[in-house]
Amino acid sequence: MRGKLLIAGPGLLDPNFWRTVVLVIEHTEDGALGVVLNRPSETTVGEAVPQLEELVDLGDQLFIGGPVQPSSVIVLAQFEDPDDAALIAFEDVGVLGAGSSPEDGPVSGVRTGRAFVGHSGWGPGQLDGELERGDWILESARLPDAFTAEPVALWSEVLTRKGGNYALIARMPPDPSVN
Repeated sequence: MRGKLLIAGPGLLDPNFWRTVVLVIEHTEDGALGVVLNRPSETTVGEAVPQLEELVDLGDQLFIGGPVQPSSVIVLAQFEDPDDAALIAFEDVGVLGAGSSPEDGPVSGVRTGRAFVGHSGWGPGQLDGELERGDWILESARLPDAFTAEPVALWSEVLTRKGGNYALIARMPPDPSVN
């Protein structure tokens, strides 16, 4: 699933993931790790983690990557050299290592970055079970998805891109009973 987008299906009502788009960064037999791409917070990077100045514009919004470890920060980045990433999700997009800092050097090869607090995580077999249940719709990730200027619209945009019945889901009102 690495490099795939998990698009919350209409039946996924968990408030942590309702109408989210999650980029899967790692998926092994031990579990999966991802970040929610479309949950900007009201806090800027500069307000929360000014140490990231070399990687992310301090005026950029901090994103909520998921409910796991909400006090940790993950930087998703596009790298000049993918070997500089701790993990590559797809193409040249991945995450910095836990010990990376602007003084360490590899971060100088970051083309663009986005900071997330927390992440999304699944234990062994958990994500597979959710996929079998139909909680998630899969789509391949693209660079504009990871760093979209319109994150709140991403859920609808990706479903519309898939076409067919997915495009209909993209236009569903938040509460279909009021339709």
